[in-house]
Amino acid sequence: MKKTILAAILLGGMLAGCNQKQTNDNNMKQELELTQEWDKVFPLSDKVTHRKVTFKTQYGLTLAADLYEPKVESSELKVERFPAIAVSGPFGAVKEQCSGLYAMKMAERGFVALAFDPSYTGESSGEPRRTASPDINTEDFMAAVDFLSKQDNVDAEKIGIIGICGWGGIALNAAAADTRIKATVASTMYDMTRVSGNDYNDAFDDEQWRHRNRENLSKQRLEDPNAMAGGVIDSVPPQAPRFIHDYFDYYKTERGYHKRSGNSNDGWRVIGTQAYANSRFLYYINEIRSAVLIMHGADAHSRYFGEAAYHYMVDGKAEGYKFVGEPNPNPENKQLLIIPDASHCDLYDGGYEEKAGKGQPKNMIPWDTLADFFTKNLK
Repeated sequence: MKKTILAAILLGGMLAGCNQKQTNDNNMKQELELTQEWDKVFPLSDKVTHRKVTFKTQYGLTLAADLYEPKVESSELKVERFPAIAVSGPFGAVKEQCSGLYAMKMAERGFVALAFDPSYTGESSGEPRRTASPDINTEDFMAAVDFLSKQDNVDAEKIGIIGICGWGGIALNAAAADTRIKATVASTMYDMTRVSGNDYNDAFDDEQWRHRNRENLSKQRLEDPNAMAGGVIDSVPPQAPRFIHDYFDYYKTERGYHKRSGNSNDGWRVIGTQAYANSRFLYYINEIRSAVLIMHGADAHSRYFGEAAYHYMVDGKAEGYKFVGEPNPNPENKQLLIIPDASHCDLYDGGYEEKAGKGQPKNMIPWDTLADFFTKNLK
């Protein structure tokens, strides 16, 4: 009798496991409706090919991406396997904006490059929309590395990543977690966990302010969990700080506006970064052994994020971080690159200047320097 009961329990567990597997498999089959027309905020280069792709994360989400590949003429020596780079950012933006531009520019220089929409964002899956998660967003980068590693024309031993703005901090967190990432660029970076917990320049780095903020977010979850905030405002008063004008000039004009971008429209969920405020992306970056380049504008309001991240990564301590670690075991392959006269948004697309009422592109992003960094370290 006991053996019969035990067999029934084991069989029931096996059947439950089968049913659970079937449910999980069904959940993984997410069909995304991808826009096939070219709807980027920049023109397609004639030096690359482009196609839309999707890939899955370990959280069961399906991410949408643009894959840019070097165009190889038949008369040229063909390279069977290319080094590859995954790109995302800024936080609240989409792949049709500057992450796609970065990917395309890297493809022009001989890399297979993937610009992806993060989970819950753009054309990628996930409900409710525009929600952030320290774990899920870090996984997004690692899943992009999974995808690139499986491409026939990619050398899986030569993969790097680029994180822009808020995704710069996420890129560093991913590089600390995933040793397959051989080189990382954090461009005009934010540490979204630091600013979510302390506000800008750590102006509210105290327990009382954080407690009030936690109370407000806790109430928001019951009042209206899907309320949105954080999009760039429609008109900027002249006395507003320069970086507010910079965000407007990118996200609200022809230069960078996109209909699927949260920053261009109504932002992200108010409670969407609640977990960010109680996490810290950069805790282990002092243990990153692979190459890292942190690039920031000299005039960027966010410069302190990049400089602090660099110093913590190399020295194990930096102003603004209460945690202390050991000095980096490989400091020689870490770089801090400051771009003269560049603001935060200048490193989104190279910068613009006004001439006769029309934005004219500058060229403040050292694309060849970035390519040289990856070529040197993806080997």
